Amino acid sequence: MKKMIIKNPATEEILAELVMDTQEEVSAKLNMLRNGQKEWSKRTLKERLSSIVRFGELIRQNSDELAAILTSETGKPIQQSLNEIKGAQNRVDHLVQYAERWLAEEVLVDSGMTYEKIVYEPLGVIANISAWNFPYNVGYNVFLYALVAGNAVLYKPSEYAALTGKQFEKYLHKAGVPADVFQCVIGDGQVGQMVLEEDLDGYFFTGSYATGQRIAKAVSHKLVPLQLEMGGKDPLYVTDDVPDVKQAAINAAEGAFYNNGQSCCAVERIYVSDSIYDTFVAAFVEEVASYKMGDPTHTETFVGPLTRGQQISVLNEQLTDAIQKGATVKIGGSVPERKGYYYQPTVLIDCNHSMKVMRDESFGPIIGIQKVTSDEEAVALMQDTEYGLTAAVFSSNEKRAIDILREMNTGTVYWNCCDRVSPNLPWSGRKNSGLGSTLSSQGIRAFVQPKAYHLRA
Repeated sequence: MKKMIIKNPATEEILAELVMDTQEEVSAKLNMLRNGQKEWSKRTLKERLSSIVRFGELIRQNSDELAAILTSETGKPIQQSLNEIKGAQNRVDHLVQYAERWLAEEVLVDSGMTYEKIVYEPLGVIANISAWNFPYNVGYNVFLYALVAGNAVLYKPSEYAALTGKQFEKYLHKAGVPADVFQCVIGDGQVGQMVLEEDLDGYFFTGSYATGQRIAKAVSHKLVPLQLEMGGKDPLYVTDDVPDVKQAAINAAEGAFYNNGQSCCAVERIYVSDSIYDTFVAAFVEEVASYKMGDPTHTETFVGPLTRGQQISVLNEQLTDAIQKGATVKIGGSVPERKGYYYQPTVLIDCNHSMKVMRDESFGPIIGIQKVTSDEEAVALMQDTEYGLTAAVFSSNEKRAIDILREMNTGTVYWNCCDRVSPNLPWSGRKNSGLGSTLSSQGIRAFVQPKAYHLRA
């Protein structure tokens, strides 16, 4: 019996020891789901939706307890945990509003000799290998949509959010989703590998590019749907005609440091027109200096610990590399002398693309700022990446911003905002940022397969 130790990243104290699933247990859960999925798919869409609505109600009713669990295992500041739980409810609302529309059968020809229609059938049993940084948001994007479409779900939470994953299982079952329709498997990457070795009807992953690439290679021969939501090196460009430099700096700073920068769509590099560069940097640093770092259970805390202590070495490597190549540290740049995996919010200026901080994903509270002299230079630098998740432009001129955003090979673009996800719009990545879409009509249909009917009396 192998156990997985869950630590509090703020105190480094052990929260729990969870028994990891074995290959036999993973297989047994999958077999149970295969049987349960057949009956679940026979329920009406309204019946399945009612369970998801009830789940949302239970999560809201227990949000304080659930936020405390999320904060304890990830270090996410408690107010941000509450924000995530509250905000994720819009996925439930989106399904209530649109699932029937996008899952209903479509009649294409209803006259003449042959009646033609499309029926959308569930994939079957899908694997959801999920992430720790926003487990409600990225989890709901997959398992709620999959369940509504009539699938059963084998859910593998990250080992850094396993306690939250067990809460999903608990409340889904309480809400009326049968135990043989949703099962949580517990463990580290070895258990994830066990899931990949099983024959499922689709694999949906959220996490790093490196892991996503391994998953793609492991399941490619199965020829089943594969969706990968991976990382980013998301750029933000502030033009010389931005209406309010200080407000742009405030928005950019929050986009860079919310959840300690541990977000695939966090602002990871900033380009600023030379004429406003100094003003922007001063306002940006002032805003970052106002962020309170401390105990994540306190409501006034904005910066808590990193979820994974090993990420500190990645940040230090990027910091050292940037300094050696000419960058200047305006604020932060060190590890506080305290327990926990804390890292000071760090702002680097005079950056360029020879530096790792401008090219490699940071996934932490560090940001590089680079001066540019034209839109053409900014576009070239924004395009200079292996990732393609989001890109943002702050400008008073909509046409100018849209012209720049059209040049971005990313799944999402922002004008005068950043680090934002809406269930109404598809969430998708290009290049090393992923394959496929969640959310929107496309995210609803990601979990079904069409069947063409040719009917002749």
